[in-house]
Amino acid sequence: MYDQNYTTIVKFLESIGIRIVERDLDDDTFLPGLMLGPDCIYIDHKKLKYPGDILHEAGHIAVTSPSERKLIGTQEMLQEWPTQGDEIVAILWSFAALSHLELKPDFVFHENGYKGNSKWFIDNFTSGNFMGLPLLEWYKMTDNEFPKMRHWIRPD
Repeated sequence: MYDQNYTTIVKFLESIGIRIVERDLDDDTFLPGLMLGPDCIYIDHKKLKYPGDILHEAGHIAVTSPSERKLIGTQEMLQEWPTQGDEIVAILWSFAALSHLELKPDFVFHENGYKGNSKWFIDNFTSGNFMGLPLLEWYKMTDNEFPKMRHWIRPD
């Protein structure tokens, strides 16, 4: 399970402040083998099906406000998190990350994810239609040079 893509992702995430914690997880996680915690991603390698999902989940942490990041995975986190806006901006963030890491889009946007819309996301993003870009700009994470990021983690 520790292939080159996995190693590349883990090094990148840890370099931007998102910790990877390997541990056993229950079967009731939203994505197999992955669960979010305060500024971290818990990974169960025995259950992880799609390593590209790690980047999408990291996107949720990265675009969450600093005050709420430390609440992810706790009872204190707002029940409505992530919102639809959070979801689309996390998806766009993951595209920026895979571009930065020089990974193929279908590594993250695999055919068994995104409610059957993976190809639609790939087609839109690779043609320059970046849904969610105004929100990433408002968060001061990028500007008109997208997919280049000014900040990988949402600043205060």
